[in-house]
Amino acid sequence: MTDRIRPEKIRCDACPVLCYIADGKSGACDRYANHGGELVRLDALTVIESGSTRVVPFLKDAQTGDDWDGNIVQQNRAFVTAVGAGTTYPDYKPAPFIVSQEVEGVDMVTVVTEGIFSYCGVKVKIDTDRHIGHERDVVRVDGEPIGHVMTSEYGSKMLSLGGVEHLTGGSKKEGRVTCDALLRLCNCEAVEMVIGEPGHETTLIVQAGRAPIINGVEEKLMRVGCGSAAIGMFAKQWLGHADDVVVVDDHITGVLSEHQAGKMLDVPPTGIRIKGRRSTPGRYFQVADPGTGWGGTDVEDPLVILDKFKPDVAWPGLRLMMVSTTGEQFAYYELDADLVPQPVPVPEKLRASAELIAENCEPSVCSVLFMGGAGGSLRAGVTENPVRLTKSVKSSLTHVSCGGAAAYVWPGGGITVMVDVTEMPSNSFGYVPTPALVAPIEFTMRVSDYGTLGGHVSEIKPVAQVVSERDRKLARREKQPDPNARENYRWSRGDAG
Repeated sequence: MTDRIRPEKIRCDACPVLCYIADGKSGACDRYANHGGELVRLDALTVIESGSTRVVPFLKDAQTGDDWDGNIVQQNRAFVTAVGAGTTYPDYKPAPFIVSQEVEGVDMVTVVTEGIFSYCGVKVKIDTDRHIGHERDVVRVDGEPIGHVMTSEYGSKMLSLGGVEHLTGGSKKEGRVTCDALLRLCNCEAVEMVIGEPGHETTLIVQAGRAPIINGVEEKLMRVGCGSAAIGMFAKQWLGHADDVVVVDDHITGVLSEHQAGKMLDVPPTGIRIKGRRSTPGRYFQVADPGTGWGGTDVEDPLVILDKFKPDVAWPGLRLMMVSTTGEQFAYYELDADLVPQPVPVPEKLRASAELIAENCEPSVCSVLFMGGAGGSLRAGVTENPVRLTKSVKSSLTHVSCGGAAAYVWPGGGITVMVDVTEMPSNSFGYVPTPALVAPIEFTMRVSDYGTLGGHVSEIKPVAQVVSERDRKLARREKQPDPNARENYRWSRGDAG
C-alpha cells in the first residue's frame, strides 16, 4: 500500500496575507484560487464598450444568445477596467494590465489595477428629514463602531464610515466588522446599523440607490426645502384658502403671515405665536427636539409648537394650515371663540397644496461614495517614480477612473479619489483580511506622457492581446463619461503638456 499523495498548496502573493491554497480551493479573499497548481483570478476581467452594444454577460449576449464574434470592440471602442484585473502587490510589480489603443488618432494607454486600500471608507448621503442621530454620534454595526454622523446637508443626513482608525486602529473584531460593512455598502448591498447610545438609538438600513429604512419604516421623500423655503415657494397656493400657514421643520420652521413672502402678498398678521427661537421674520429655530415626526421633529401633534394666539390680533374663525416639509403630514384648524385651534376637515384646495409640496419632493435615496487614497502599491504599479504619477494627475495629463466610472480627485497632495459606487460595475469591490478593501482604479494617458513619467513601457500590450471571450463585457451607460475622451486632458485644450 502506498501513501496517499496530497497535492501541494501554492502561495498567493496578491496581498500581504500570503495564503497557502490547496488545489480546488480559494484564498481568504475568495478571489484567487488554486486550479491544478496554477493561481487564477476567479472574477472575470470587466471591459466597457462604447456605443450601442448591449450588456454581454461573460460569453453570450443576454438577448440573442449569440457567442461573442471575436471582434474586440464590436465596431466600438473597448475600455479595460481594473475590475477582475488583480493587484500589484508586492509593490515592485507592474500593474496587471497596461493596455494601449489608438483613440481618434492619439496613442493612449490605460494602467489598471485592483488597489488594496487600508486608507479608505465611504461617505453616505441619506435623503431624509428624520432624525437619525446627532453630529458626532457613533455608528455601530454588530455592536462595533464603524464611523460617525457628520453634518446635516440640505434635506440629507451624512455619515462617514470606515477609515484606517476603524480598520486597523481598534480591536480585531472592529476591523473585521468595519471591512465587511464597507464591502457590502460598496457592492450595493444592504447594511443595518445603529446610531446613538442605548435609550437614544436609531436603527438604520442603508443600501446604495435605495430608500433608507429608519426604525423599520421606509422613507419616501426628501424635503423640497426648509420650512421657510416652502413658505416662499408655495405662498400663492394658500392665498384665499388659509389665513396663516406653518411649515413645521426641525431646522427652520416657516410662518406665512410673518414671512417676507406673506408680507409681499399682503397677508395680514394673525397673532400666531411659535415656541422656539425666532430668527428673521417668519423663521423659527428649535421649535421641538429632533425626531422622526413632522419635519424631522419629535412632534406628532403639530399644535404643541404653538403658544396662545395674541387676543388683540387673532379672531374667531381664523383658518390655520399646518404642514410638514415633505407634505406627508398636514392638518387644518379654525380658531374657536377662545382662540383655540380646533381640527376641521381639510378643504380640497389646501389638501391639493400639500400634495403639490409632496410632488416637488424627490424620492428619498441612499448615496454611497467610496473614498480612498492611492498609496505606494498603486503608484509603483504605474511607474518606478510614483510622485510623477501624482503630478501628472494634478496636471490633467492622466485621467483617473474607478471601474470606468468618473472619479473625483481631491485637491492637495496625493491621489485621493471619491466615486459613486452605483456608477461602477457590479461586484467591483473585494477585500483582503489585513483588513482592507480591494477597489479598481485606472490611470489613462497618452503613451508619450506615460513614457515621460517613467512608466513600465515594456509592459504595454495592445488591447487586442488583452481582451478575450472570457471577459465580462458591459455597454457604456448613456451619459457615462469616457476615460479616453479628449476633454479629460490638458493637451486637448492646446495647453503644452
